[in-house]
Amino acid sequence: LWLLADTTAISVKPGETALLRFINSALNHELFVSIASHKMTVVGVDASYTKPFVTSVLMIAPGQTTDVLVTMDQAPTRYYIAARGYVTTQGVAFDNTTTTAILEYDCGCTTDFGPTIPPAFPTLPAFNDTGAATAFAAGIKSPRKVEIPSPVDENLFFTVGLGLFNCEPGQLCAGPNNNTRFTASMNNVSFVFPKATSLLHAHYYDMPGVYTTDFPANPPVQFDYTAQNVSQSLWQPIPATKLYKLRFGSVVQVVLQDTSIVTPENHPIHLHGYDFYILAEGFGNYDAEKDAAKFNLENPPQRNTVAVPVNGWAVIRFRADNPGVWLMHCHLDVHITWGLAMAFLVEDGYGELQSLEAPPVDLPMC
Repeated sequence: LWLLADTTAISVKPGETALLRFINSALNHELFVSIASHKMTVVGVDASYTKPFVTSVLMIAPGQTTDVLVTMDQAPTRYYIAARGYVTTQGVAFDNTTTTAILEYDCGCTTDFGPTIPPAFPTLPAFNDTGAATAFAAGIKSPRKVEIPSPVDENLFFTVGLGLFNCEPGQLCAGPNNNTRFTASMNNVSFVFPKATSLLHAHYYDMPGVYTTDFPANPPVQFDYTAQNVSQSLWQPIPATKLYKLRFGSVVQVVLQDTSIVTPENHPIHLHGYDFYILAEGFGNYDAEKDAAKFNLENPPQRNTVAVPVNGWAVIRFRADNPGVWLMHCHLDVHITWGLAMAFLVEDGYGELQSLEAPPVDLPMC
């Protein structure tokens, strides 16, 4: 790699096939990615292999990775790799710039592309093209039949979305009016991170008062999650540090349901400590009777971050075989600071390597 007029250029040989790994390191933007005049064969996501499929555009959420094979089969010149935001919030300002790099063919000839020959530019989807994002997600599958964990021991239903807190008297806030500030929640709980000690430290040493283990398995109040006008009585979540306890080895299935409180949005939900299978995704309110028939129980993709569709849902499943305290959160940085998170407390098992190890004696305190 080298810099050409402040744009990274990647030298490639005509006819070669290169493996490119795209990592979305942005804080608050999901991204569409494309390469001018070239197709990409997706072969891996989030460090798990996939069934190869060909596409001209990727959609990558913050924290996600996508591995692609690209064959350099075009005329020997320069081509832009371009990325710009996929944004699903309505009426909210966002950074609509496009970031680029350049594929530059090294043909061994005397051609000097120079500044007079601009690189070809790819066609990117519109910033709000949910259809393109959905089509890309639907193409990702495991490369072979997988042994999906079963039977399910924990059936969980988590709503994800935004909300508002009232400001303290005399405080000026940056919400829709001067009396509120934005917040976010899962199952109406806006997660509060401990300030004095870590959750794992508090769990290992059985420290009282740091957290509780009563995170709700289902929404405390059921409503039309994707309605256009959700009652404002549901806009203010409860701030708390609530964990959900899991028995070691239990099979966990989680429905992640977007809500239209304040505004619907595509939320990239990331789980620490685990990969999981994405059994299905869809739009509207999840219906257990109808939507279970859509589960891919043959070769679902394995990931550690799922982009929950705007005004929609996703179903994930994993086996809780990694003891400790593991955060599940939205990977849009601003949302986790607002409280769009929860944590699983996975209890110790009984066999070898099934218990949480003691921290090192020189481990610095938080």
